[in-house]
Amino acid sequence: MKASVIPSILSESFVRVAVVAPDLRVADVAFNTAAMISTLDALSKEGVRLAVFPELGITGYTCADLFYQLLLREAAEGAVIELCEAVNRTGICVIAGLPIEIHGRLYNAAILIDGDGPVGVVPKSFLPTSKEFYEERWFSRAEVLADGELEFAGSTIPVGTDLIFQADDLPEFRLGIEICEDLWTVNPPSGALALAGATVIANPSASDELLGKAAYRRALVTQQSARCIAAYLYTSAGPGESSTDLVYGGHGLIAENGHMIAESPRFQMQSSWTIADIDLEFLAAERLCNSSFSANSVADSVRRVSFRLMESRAEPTAPALRRTIPRQPFVPENDNAREAHCREVFSIQASGLCTRLRYLPGTRPVLGVSGGLDSTLALLVCIAALKALGRPTSDLLAIGMPGPGSTTRTQSNARQLAAEVGAEFREIPIHDAVKQHLCAIGHPEGLYDVTYENAQARERTQILMNVANQAGGIVVGTGDLSEAALGWCTFNGDHMSMYHVNISVPKTLVRYVIQWCISESADPTMAEMLRSVCGTPISPELLPLTATGGLRQKTEDTLGSYDLHDFFLFHVIRRQARPRKVFALACIAFQGEHEPAVILATLKTFYRRFFASQFKRSAMPDGPKVGTVALSPRGDWRMASDASPALWLSECEDLEHSLK
Repeated sequence: MKASVIPSILSESFVRVAVVAPDLRVADVAFNTAAMISTLDALSKEGVRLAVFPELGITGYTCADLFYQLLLREAAEGAVIELCEAVNRTGICVIAGLPIEIHGRLYNAAILIDGDGPVGVVPKSFLPTSKEFYEERWFSRAEVLADGELEFAGSTIPVGTDLIFQADDLPEFRLGIEICEDLWTVNPPSGALALAGATVIANPSASDELLGKAAYRRALVTQQSARCIAAYLYTSAGPGESSTDLVYGGHGLIAENGHMIAESPRFQMQSSWTIADIDLEFLAAERLCNSSFSANSVADSVRRVSFRLMESRAEPTAPALRRTIPRQPFVPENDNAREAHCREVFSIQASGLCTRLRYLPGTRPVLGVSGGLDSTLALLVCIAALKALGRPTSDLLAIGMPGPGSTTRTQSNARQLAAEVGAEFREIPIHDAVKQHLCAIGHPEGLYDVTYENAQARERTQILMNVANQAGGIVVGTGDLSEAALGWCTFNGDHMSMYHVNISVPKTLVRYVIQWCISESADPTMAEMLRSVCGTPISPELLPLTATGGLRQKTEDTLGSYDLHDFFLFHVIRRQARPRKVFALACIAFQGEHEPAVILATLKTFYRRFFASQFKRSAMPDGPKVGTVALSPRGDWRMASDASPALWLSECEDLEHSLK
């Protein structure tokens, strides 16, 4: 694989940014400027294109009455000129904080600098007047500013809170700026800026550290990035600020649409920074999909200011991507978060089934149990629903339907699980019925093709439906989200049920939910059986066993890894990514596990099957949505059943050529 392919693909969507807490001395403008410039030199080697420095970082936030000193303010203006030279040399745009006098008033302001010099100034809208801070002693609120332009550092530049800085070399990069306290208000300026088009919000801050404040700050930044459907770049002053009454930690945060993608350690006694790549393509797609956002747009209420978002001048030595790309995006990596996630998924599944059973009083859940992952999860959900309704677990009618490919292990698991949870269990073999049916339609004996396989799936569904009629029940489906995406189900066979409890749970998450059930179980026998299920190879068990009783058929041998398919599903549906981007991200996430050629071949399989299987999803039964990715035709995914995958496969083929 050509080394340049992945970075070039990622550069189409991602922009590398940094939030910085430089070393600082209060009122020592020369020292502070030198520290900022030194940081820019280091960041240029990392490929950073925008660096955000703290509030009033050129002078120091805690200068207090020294802000009245003309000497300090003149030095700050001179520092901007020095920063302009450094920006042009390094190729990194800068947002820096400083005090600026305009018509006899002082403003706490942030200035944007690109390679051509100062671009614009944004004054602080909300000035704190708490016990710790009383900024109105020195500064005026932005609302009293009348002029829209400012002569500063040798340039005439726009000034105001209504500025959105549009990168002329990257149209999706639209930058809005708010300062510290602005974020903590009831209605932060960033909301209006986002509705007017800003995709990136920068917040140079000087927030002090108090017990519990970091968590609150983190929540504010994360939530505001979600409300704005934007990237939010936050940095606060570091320990160099005065410690007379307060301590500053230098907290750097980079969030994107409700997710924290990078965070700095606090209390570093030297210059520190945090770098991340923000995904502008995803943010643009997310806004298109969010009708509430587009309905409230206010594009005419701002001034758009063009600037150059340059490329770093130094030869980059950084990795192709500076953010974590999880291999299993549906499964939290943190143990505590994963446990909470699984609990929530299971609760939604059980609650949905509860409501359906309450709507049909006295109805029994009827479930086909194979001893595999999906049917085991469905069984556990059925038991939880019955218990929540105060009904006996024997109301669950579990039916084992062994066929030519059923193994002793899975049959045993099915029987034991049903017995352990107290369900009524029936075993109805399908061998003779399938053989008779295939003979009746003239299917050659010994031909193990798709007809042979689907006949078994449809026979099992026929049994379940008819037994449900017989027992006064509803058939509970077992198929999962990954199978629905890939069409790995038989139309009008296991594709069909009367309520599909697993339909929004991806295959990579199913096993973890069962493992969570193990951790919740006080029954060691039950836990051991569930572990056996989790260790069972994924197979539809539709082909006759080998002479030694082994499986002839393993799903991932045919489809490719479910880890890959679920990765593709998340990025294609949730993040609206095109094939070249999905491929590049997968190469990074699965480096050392799957070769690029395998990833690309599996991606082509995903697109072919996803498009070809839409007709199955168009006839999908009801089932509860548990996550942000779902494929219900009644709301979450609408697509023509005969849509062509040609565009997507063509881009995959272009990738093949680029890798040779």
